[in-house]
Amino acid sequence: MAKRSFPLSRVYGLLEPGPVPLLSTAHKGRINAMAMSWHTMMEFEPPLVGCVVSSRDFSFTALKTTRECVLNIPAVELAQKVVACGNSSGRSVDKFTAFGLTPEPASLVAAPLIAECHAHLECKVVDTRLVNRYSFFVLEVVQAWADLACKDPRTLHHRGWGAFMVAGETIRLPFTMK
Repeated sequence: MAKRSFPLSRVYGLLEPGPVPLLSTAHKGRINAMAMSWHTMMEFEPPLVGCVVSSRDFSFTALKTTRECVLNIPAVELAQKVVACGNSSGRSVDKFTAFGLTPEPASLVAAPLIAECHAHLECKVVDTRLVNRYSFFVLEVVQAWADLACKDPRTLHHRGWGAFMVAGETIRLPFTMK
């Protein structure tokens, strides 16, 4: 297998971290949803998620101020709406109205669930030490919701520059970790 030098600007597409969630926030009477692909699991229990929300994003101030959000996990059927959320700013667009997203009340945070998504993670910010330097928030999932009828959702995975991969076949291998 012949290998060539690979552009550093495209490394992101090789290490893509997981499904693209819609991060929802509520702040000063406004709700917003942004597409977010820069996240990683940090701990199993309690579930901790590290994520990057740029200080240029409208959601940044809401997340930094309220210290809570919902990670709503869409399937491929919502791809156009996810991209539309990612290509617009909540400063000038009410994304719920513009893109036909349905807000539903969460149980432990003020940010809304997005009804069209198959899973929701209600989160509270538990660590902001890397926010000023890297816009990196550590979230604790305090409540999780999932449509159990949706067995293997075909989630979107951002490869960079408008390219997405869709989750496909699930394989099961021996698991012995405890």
